[in-house]
Amino acid sequence: MTSSALITEPARAARVRVTDAALVVDLHDGRQVSVPLEWYPRLAAGHPAERRRWELIGPGVGIHWPDLDEDISVEALLLGQRSNESLTSLQEWQTFRRRRTAKRARSSRARS
Repeated sequence: MTSSALITEPARAARVRVTDAALVVDLHDGRQVSVPLEWYPRLAAGHPAERRRWELIGPGVGIHWPDLDEDISVEALLLGQRSNESLTSLQEWQTFRRRRTAKRARSSRARS
């Protein structure tokens, strides 16, 4: 009997879209993964412009949204894993986000 070694490479993201309802990731191998946006509260809370601003982590093994401080691995998407962020952490992020938005608004008014 002969056997061949199984050669596997990690799945890699090629393209990312965030709609009002889903995170959709096109992979280099032609597959497409779509998960409910509600699985990732930071993405769900983000404005469309923030959701569109993403970068690949490494060769596409993950996706990073700098404006939302969100990172999602392609492996987690394929395994159907939701965000594992604690409620406390999410609430702290939301508080920070509100303060940052208010500070920008005050700064903008001061320049006007």
